[in-house]
Amino acid sequence: MKDALAIHRWLLAHQVHHEILRLPRSLSGAEDLPEALGVPSETCVSVAVFEAAYASGAEPVAVVASVAHPPDPRRVAAAVGAAEVRPAPAFLVNTVTDYASGLVCPLLLPAELTVLVDRRLADGLDPDLAVYTTTGERATALCLAARDLLALVAGERVELRPGSLAPDR
Repeated sequence: MKDALAIHRWLLAHQVHHEILRLPRSLSGAEDLPEALGVPSETCVSVAVFEAAYASGAEPVAVVASVAHPPDPRRVAAAVGAAEVRPAPAFLVNTVTDYASGLVCPLLLPAELTVLVDRRLADGLDPDLAVYTTTGERATALCLAARDLLALVAGERVELRPGSLAPDR
Protein backbone atom coordinates (compact mmCIF):
# COMPACT_ATOMS: atom_id res chain seq x y z
CA MET A 1 0.00 0.00 0.00
CA LYS A 2 1.13 3.52 -0.78
CA ASP A 3 1.66 5.84 2.14
CA ALA A 4 2.90 9.29 3.18
CA LEU A 5 6.54 8.31 2.72
CA ALA A 6 5.98 7.18 -0.89
CA ILE A 7 4.16 10.44 -1.66
CA HIS A 8 6.83 12.51 0.09
CA ARG A 9 9.65 10.85 -1.88
CA TRP A 10 7.80 11.27 -5.18
CA LEU A 11 7.11 14.96 -4.52
CA LEU A 12 10.75 15.52 -3.51
CA ALA A 13 11.90 13.85 -6.74
CA HIS A 14 9.62 16.24 -8.66
CA GLN A 15 10.85 19.22 -6.60
CA VAL A 16 7.36 20.09 -5.38
CA HIS A 17 7.12 22.09 -2.15
CA HIS A 18 4.81 20.23 0.24
CA GLU A 19 4.30 19.28 3.85
CA ILE A 20 3.25 16.01 5.43
CA LEU A 21 1.14 16.87 8.47
CA ARG A 22 0.77 14.68 11.53
CA LEU A 23 -2.92 14.82 12.49
CA PRO A 24 -4.22 15.29 16.04
CA ARG A 25 -6.60 12.38 15.53
CA SER A 26 -7.03 9.51 13.11
CA LEU A 27 -9.15 9.89 10.00
CA SER A 28 -11.85 7.46 8.98
CA GLY A 29 -11.87 9.06 5.53
CA ALA A 30 -11.10 12.23 3.58
CA GLU A 31 -14.37 13.80 4.75
CA ASP A 32 -12.78 14.08 8.23
CA LEU A 33 -9.97 16.36 7.00
CA PRO A 34 -11.73 19.74 7.49
CA GLU A 35 -12.54 19.03 11.13
CA ALA A 36 -9.19 17.40 11.90
CA LEU A 37 -7.24 20.31 10.40
CA GLY A 38 -9.64 23.17 11.18
CA VAL A 39 -9.77 24.24 7.52
CA PRO A 40 -12.66 24.88 5.08
CA SER A 41 -13.97 21.77 3.30
CA GLU A 42 -13.41 23.51 -0.06
CA THR A 43 -9.64 23.26 0.55
CA CYS A 44 -9.73 19.53 1.23
CA VAL A 45 -9.43 17.16 -1.72
CA SER A 46 -10.78 13.63 -1.80
CA VAL A 47 -10.81 10.75 -4.25
CA ALA A 48 -14.01 8.76 -4.67
CA VAL A 49 -13.73 5.49 -6.54
CA PHE A 50 -16.75 4.19 -8.42
CA GLU A 51 -17.51 1.02 -10.31
CA ALA A 52 -18.89 2.04 -13.73
CA ALA A 53 -21.21 -0.45 -15.46
CA TYR A 54 -20.90 -0.77 -19.23
CA ALA A 55 -22.38 -3.30 -21.66
CA SER A 56 -18.92 -4.92 -21.79
CA GLY A 57 -18.55 -5.14 -18.00
CA ALA A 58 -17.56 -2.96 -15.06
CA GLU A 59 -14.52 -0.70 -14.69
CA PRO A 60 -13.26 1.45 -11.81
CA VAL A 61 -13.35 5.25 -12.15
CA ALA A 62 -11.70 7.64 -9.68
CA VAL A 63 -13.08 11.14 -9.17
CA VAL A 64 -10.96 13.89 -7.62
CA ALA A 65 -13.13 16.54 -5.98
CA SER A 66 -13.31 18.81 -2.97
CA VAL A 67 -14.76 17.40 0.22
CA ALA A 68 -17.31 20.24 0.01
CA HIS A 69 -18.67 18.91 -3.30
CA PRO A 70 -18.66 15.10 -3.37
CA PRO A 71 -19.34 13.69 -6.84
CA ASP A 72 -22.89 12.70 -7.82
CA PRO A 73 -22.83 9.16 -9.27
CA ARG A 74 -25.35 10.12 -12.02
CA ARG A 75 -23.07 12.91 -13.23
CA VAL A 76 -20.05 10.60 -13.13
CA ALA A 77 -21.96 7.99 -15.16
CA ALA A 78 -22.83 10.62 -17.77
CA ALA A 79 -19.22 11.84 -17.91
CA VAL A 80 -17.84 8.36 -18.64
CA GLY A 81 -20.76 7.12 -20.72
CA ALA A 82 -21.67 4.34 -18.30
CA ALA A 83 -25.15 2.95 -17.77
CA GLU A 84 -24.65 3.54 -14.04
CA VAL A 85 -21.96 3.94 -11.43
CA ARG A 86 -21.94 2.95 -7.80
CA PRO A 87 -19.36 3.39 -5.04
CA ALA A 88 -16.67 0.75 -5.42
CA PRO A 89 -16.32 -1.75 -2.59
CA ALA A 90 -13.31 -1.28 -0.31
CA PHE A 91 -11.41 -4.30 -1.66
CA LEU A 92 -11.67 -2.91 -5.21
CA VAL A 93 -10.54 0.57 -4.11
CA ASN A 94 -7.54 -0.96 -2.31
CA THR A 95 -6.67 -3.12 -5.31
CA VAL A 96 -6.96 -0.54 -8.10
CA THR A 97 -5.41 2.43 -6.26
CA ASP A 98 -2.93 0.75 -3.91
CA TYR A 99 -4.24 3.07 -1.16
CA ALA A 100 -6.47 2.28 1.80
CA SER A 101 -10.13 2.79 0.95
CA GLY A 102 -11.40 6.21 2.05
CA LEU A 103 -7.84 7.56 2.26
CA VAL A 104 -6.91 7.60 -1.45
CA CYS A 105 -4.51 10.37 -2.43
CA PRO A 106 -5.01 11.93 -5.88
CA LEU A 107 -1.29 11.48 -6.56
CA LEU A 108 0.46 8.29 -7.72
CA LEU A 109 -2.71 6.73 -9.09
CA PRO A 110 -2.08 4.01 -11.70
CA ALA A 111 -1.97 5.20 -15.33
CA GLU A 112 -4.54 2.61 -16.39
CA LEU A 113 -7.15 3.93 -13.92
CA THR A 114 -9.68 6.36 -15.41
CA VAL A 115 -9.40 9.56 -13.36
CA LEU A 116 -11.82 12.48 -13.56
CA VAL A 117 -11.19 15.85 -11.90
CA ASP A 118 -14.27 17.86 -10.93
CA ARG A 119 -13.97 21.19 -12.75
CA ARG A 120 -15.30 22.95 -9.60
CA LEU A 121 -12.04 22.00 -7.91
CA ALA A 122 -9.87 23.57 -10.62
CA ASP A 123 -12.07 26.64 -11.08
CA GLY A 124 -12.88 27.22 -7.43
CA LEU A 125 -9.39 27.36 -5.93
CA ASP A 126 -6.87 30.16 -5.87
CA PRO A 127 -3.74 28.54 -7.39
CA ASP A 128 -1.62 29.76 -4.45
CA LEU A 129 -4.03 28.41 -1.83
CA ALA A 130 -2.88 25.51 0.34
CA VAL A 131 -4.96 22.39 -0.16
CA TYR A 132 -5.04 19.23 1.90
CA THR A 133 -5.55 15.61 0.98
CA THR A 134 -5.14 12.17 2.45
CA THR A 135 -1.98 10.08 2.16
CA GLY A 136 -3.33 6.56 2.50
CA GLU A 137 -2.65 6.71 6.24
CA ARG A 138 -5.11 7.60 8.98
CA ALA A 139 -2.73 9.83 10.95
CA THR A 140 -1.25 12.06 8.22
CA ALA A 141 -2.34 14.53 5.56
CA LEU A 142 -0.59 16.20 2.64
CA CYS A 143 -0.51 19.98 2.23
CA LEU A 144 0.61 21.66 -1.00
CA ALA A 145 -0.35 24.53 -3.30
CA ALA A 146 -3.51 24.01 -5.35
CA ARG A 147 -1.54 24.80 -8.51
CA ASP A 148 0.90 21.99 -7.80
CA LEU A 149 -1.77 19.45 -6.94
CA LEU A 150 -3.80 20.21 -10.06
CA ALA A 151 -0.69 20.11 -12.26
CA LEU A 152 0.27 16.69 -10.89
CA VAL A 153 -3.13 14.99 -10.99
CA ALA A 154 -3.41 13.02 -14.20
CA GLY A 155 -7.07 13.07 -15.18
CA GLU A 156 -9.69 14.57 -17.42
CA ARG A 157 -11.34 17.69 -16.07
CA VAL A 158 -15.11 17.30 -16.25
CA GLU A 159 -18.08 19.42 -15.32
CA LEU A 160 -19.83 17.72 -12.40
CA ARG A 161 -21.77 20.63 -10.95
CA PRO A 162 -25.52 20.13 -10.53
CA GLY A 163 -27.44 20.55 -13.77
CA SER A 164 -24.50 19.51 -15.94
CA LEU A 165 -24.45 16.07 -17.45
CA ALA A 166 -21.67 16.29 -20.02
CA PRO A 167 -17.87 16.05 -19.93
CA ASP A 168 -15.99 19.30 -20.39
CA ARG A 169 -13.99 18.61 -23.56
